[in-house]
Amino acid sequence: MTTGNLLSRTGLGLMQVSGLTIVADKLNFLRYISHFRCIHRGSFFAEMRTTAVRKMLPESWGFICPVHTPDGTPCGLMNHMTALCKIVNKIYSNVHLPKLLCSLGVTPLDAPPMGKYNDNYRVIVDGKIIGNVHYSLAESVAQKIRVMKVEGLNKVPPVTEIGFVPRTEFASQYPGLFIFTSPARMVRPVRNLSLKKNEMIGTFEQVYMDISLNDEETHQHQKVVTHQELTEIAMLSTVACLTPFSDFNQSPRNIYQCQMGKQTMGTPGHALGHRADNKLYRIQTPQSPMVRPYMYDYYNVDEYPVGTNAVVAVISYTVSILNPYIKSDAMILNKSSFERGFGHATIHKAERIEGKLDSDGLPNIGAYLQEGDPYYSYYNLQTGESRVERYKSAEPAHVDYIKILGNDLGTSELNKVCIGLRIKRNPIIGDKFASRHGQKGICSMLWPVENMPFTESGMTPDILFNPHGFPSRMTIGMMIESMAGKSAASHGLCHDATPFKFSEDQPAIDYFGDILTKAGYNYYGTERMYSGSSGLELEADIFIGVVYYQRLRHMVSDKFQVRSTGPVDQLTHQPVKGRKRGGGIRFGEMERDGMIAHGTAFLLQDRLLNCSDKSMVHVCTKCGSMLSPLLERPVTAVAAVTSEMRRKWTCMLCKRSDTINIITVPFVFRYLVAELAATNIKVQLEMLKLRRRLR
Repeated sequence: MTTGNLLSRTGLGLMQVSGLTIVADKLNFLRYISHFRCIHRGSFFAEMRTTAVRKMLPESWGFICPVHTPDGTPCGLMNHMTALCKIVNKIYSNVHLPKLLCSLGVTPLDAPPMGKYNDNYRVIVDGKIIGNVHYSLAESVAQKIRVMKVEGLNKVPPVTEIGFVPRTEFASQYPGLFIFTSPARMVRPVRNLSLKKNEMIGTFEQVYMDISLNDEETHQHQKVVTHQELTEIAMLSTVACLTPFSDFNQSPRNIYQCQMGKQTMGTPGHALGHRADNKLYRIQTPQSPMVRPYMYDYYNVDEYPVGTNAVVAVISYTVSILNPYIKSDAMILNKSSFERGFGHATIHKAERIEGKLDSDGLPNIGAYLQEGDPYYSYYNLQTGESRVERYKSAEPAHVDYIKILGNDLGTSELNKVCIGLRIKRNPIIGDKFASRHGQKGICSMLWPVENMPFTESGMTPDILFNPHGFPSRMTIGMMIESMAGKSAASHGLCHDATPFKFSEDQPAIDYFGDILTKAGYNYYGTERMYSGSSGLELEADIFIGVVYYQRLRHMVSDKFQVRSTGPVDQLTHQPVKGRKRGGGIRFGEMERDGMIAHGTAFLLQDRLLNCSDKSMVHVCTKCGSMLSPLLERPVTAVAAVTSEMRRKWTCMLCKRSDTINIITVPFVFRYLVAELAATNIKVQLEMLKLRRRLR
């Protein structure tokens, strides 16, 4: 269970034996919930070259969310159940069903069928054929069973799946009346229009049912429709339901938000003092969004807030040759907002120490630790040695709590300790933020408030957003949220941002534009602004409003990698990889080609030779061998110092020392030459005559 690997000789016929369990980490509330609603097809399908397994099928509607799936390799393979979807986990008795069906007109297998054999449908209950039913009675039998299921009559299970597959002129699924009561099936509720009650339906029967989306569709096709969706967002997962105005956005942006919503620094729990997670992220000043979908309050997400309301101005204010701080996905933060606590966060870490304790060697709670400070001490009873361990991390931390532990039962000696650390992580240049519409951005500058643009009322925005982020991404939902947030702040209320609430007949811009007009603002959400540096009025009207922004866990402090010298591989003498080990970053073929294209030959040599595995090697210019030059053996009769001064490098093949030169080569080349020599392949270097020789 800990590793997720299955240890079995036979493998139990599974397509994979690893990755069967994952850690249900509580990075935030949305991520924790998503772990228990996730469906993964397995690594076997990820290696397939066909895309058929990744596509959504008609029977998936309402059961699997089309939005909540990652982009990249697992796209379409790792899905999430919709918010209303449930899994049947109870075993219902179906012993009485054959007798009940026979009373409704089904002919048992041991009795002759009504009419011709070809005029009858097979009746199958949980994969077992129990009889036949005449085509004139089949549909009414299915309808009667459905009524019993909804009304709870004759012990028909409420999660029974009744799939009537009629005959068609074309090749189709095998016709018959299929009934399922077994567990491990997906079911979801819809409204039964004839009975005015909710009914649980399954994936098999859904394809053969007539289900409308809303009241308008029901009214248009009232002679055909038998069921209706409970809500138009029934196809969305728990996380996808929380994206405001998602029906106005481009589909990939909603997919990105489902991923980034699970990476926000939010409120992981309310019992942080009693938890000992390896790492938890917590935002210090969370707020409740003023623009929220209905499901936000339904799930009570305010108990686990994940963001802050920010005043966002869409303006390329500092785009110039000297101030390129808002290019691409970069955005500028108001330094004054930062100083007031915007985006401030904390990392909670827990470090477990075993077998190195005494009764007195622990730090004080609340102590401020820096690199090199005494951390804890322990006393060795066998050797009598006491030792002080020091704090090794480069990031300062406060000691949050200390717990002395034994075993799970509390019967053993207290020989372990858990030290909780609290690390401050306020926003710096390079930290990642995102709105709820897949609009991610990097903090490029903390701009002083006196240089920020301001409105006629003197308000300065918290964030300057690049206007080039809208045309190609088409996140119109963020524009509407900006107008809705501005109107909500003006009137002191919260707006409902549930998808599919507005339409072409009732556009959102008219609704929020009228509210803004009543508050004295422009109908389109724009304002006249003035330059903070010059005080001049800007020529264009600036679109400014309130948007709920999330701070993501991707921070520069966790990802920056710097290296001048450090550990190297024992075999190749090249830098090791890995940030924790102080390693280097891979400089590959494409990077090399880029250096050559720019003509930076010396920089290329510096990266690939001087800072990698530069080594000096003796080579015989006559035979071109790197392996034959050896240092002469000292004469035993002469003194050691004198002998060392007289020793020379001599080629063992040519028996000469005046042909030995020193050249600079990568150490991995020396390793290659030695490996080839081991396979009886001689490497001979063609040496040019050098001016200086080693004597």
